[in-house]
Amino acid sequence: MQTDDLVLTVVNLFPDDNELVKKLRKGDVEAFDTVYEKYAGKLYSFGLKYLRSPEDAEELVQSVFLKLWENYKNLKTQTSFNSFLFTIAYNNICKLLRTKMYRKKYVEEIIAESTDISTKDEQRIDYQSVLNQVHQIVKMLPERQRTIFIKSRYEGKSTKEISEEIGLSPGTIDNYISKSLVFIRSRLKRESLAVILLFSLLFYCV
Repeated sequence: MQTDDLVLTVVNLFPDDNELVKKLRKGDVEAFDTVYEKYAGKLYSFGLKYLRSPEDAEELVQSVFLKLWENYKNLKTQTSFNSFLFTIAYNNICKLLRTKMYRKKYVEEIIAESTDISTKDEQRIDYQSVLNQVHQIVKMLPERQRTIFIKSRYEGKSTKEISEEIGLSPGTIDNYISKSLVFIRSRLKRESLAVILLFSLLFYCV
């Protein structure tokens, strides 16, 4: 058997995503198991790359499939199932980085790898100082806009959840969040590139 034939055989071990989605929408447990077998390894590798922790990567995979099972009735065949799963994973990674205590070490490592920051103590980026700056700027936002931003970026709630709580359309919620991010970044524009990078890593993930 030639290499191309071997690859084709491996790919064909799994049904087409659209077929799996159709079965999942009916609550087919076997289809769910097939999806897990097909994507769990890829999601684990994706999570490990960013989280740098096997335990957290495993937890990420479980959270993605829990989310999938909770929303199986709303799955759509016309959209990319692969993108759907990895979008959930990406959003969960962002939330984890905002809520886990180790995020300080992670972000400082990313900054060190991405910029030419000196390792001298007086020139290092003060993680807590940046957060405090952002907190103070957030307080300057109009009340409703501030409430929505806090629910999104600090409490990790989705646009849909905030929409239902506040009583505004999802589009309006996203607009408020976008305006808040622009406002905060404009207030940080005189800061170093590393500070802007840190802010982006912590608050632009959704």
